[in-house]
Amino acid sequence: MQYYYIESRDTNPHRNLALEQFVFDGLLKEHSYFMLWQNHNAIIVGKHQNTQAEINSEYVKEMGISVVRRLSGGGAVYHDLGNLNFTFISPAGKAGIDFSVFCEPICKALRSFGVPVEISGRNDMTIEGKKFSGNAQYIKEGRVMHHGTILYDSDLSMLSRALKPGEDKIESKGVKSVQSRVTNVRPYMKTDMPITDFWAVLRDYVGRAFDMREMTLTTEQNAAVDELTEKIYNQWSWNYGNSPPHTIRKSRRFEGCGKIEILLNLEKEGKIGNIAFYGDFFGNKDPLELGKKLVGHHLEYEELKAVLAETDISLYFHGLEKQAFLGLLT
Repeated sequence: MQYYYIESRDTNPHRNLALEQFVFDGLLKEHSYFMLWQNHNAIIVGKHQNTQAEINSEYVKEMGISVVRRLSGGGAVYHDLGNLNFTFISPAGKAGIDFSVFCEPICKALRSFGVPVEISGRNDMTIEGKKFSGNAQYIKEGRVMHHGTILYDSDLSMLSRALKPGEDKIESKGVKSVQSRVTNVRPYMKTDMPITDFWAVLRDYVGRAFDMREMTLTTEQNAAVDELTEKIYNQWSWNYGNSPPHTIRKSRRFEGCGKIEILLNLEKEGKIGNIAFYGDFFGNKDPLELGKKLVGHHLEYEELKAVLAETDISLYFHGLEKQAFLGLLT
């Protein structure tokens, strides 16, 4: 069985996850593949998670952080350009999900660089008890996709703020992530190097260990990845709407308007079910009428903006602009 190395220098998280799926589903099954890739600021949520429950929505919007759902289970992870991601795609063992098989080659590489790493718990790699790598697996038709993060030189303060839920209180049937203490790898390297050099030495170490050959996708294959990106990973319905049914409470006080509290139920595909408004605001119209306009639509900014295009929000909430209302709602 031949191993091939595939490298992505595209830092678009939507496309990189599409690339993973294409390599898994679209390339020859008799070969195995190893990938290294990076994303611009992004939160990658597990397949079975409630996206809204895993992110600090307000901070994510403020910082322009992408949110993308992956194929595998497990918890939400934060990516930035100080983080390096790896993926193994190969035949699955008879035991099913086994993280150590693919974590161990990464651990051996890091130990050779002087980093005292250990495999810890179900799917983590740690240094002195601090997590630097979360891992997840997806198994289909006898093959496994194993991917993991390596926090090499990430902004850990942004990580904690992006993944920490804000004041919105969410009740959900989704799986909540386990928060762990985290650390970067770079301070433990016996020879300090930037992440570009770390990428190269890790690629060379794993490449030698598996006798890998390098593979470059064809123009047609790249076009297929682009199509998959647009069809699935760029879609709100996949990244948010695929969350399980859940209830959200949002609350904020606006200068010149008062406090507005929104209680809403999200149904399948992220569509608004029941919605109610409470607070000490004033208005000439009953917000119940406004809620009826929103029911049945996705909780997505652009869609709700279009729904409310001809609606004067100040009639329901005196002193409030439409943009501020949409910001609270979404």
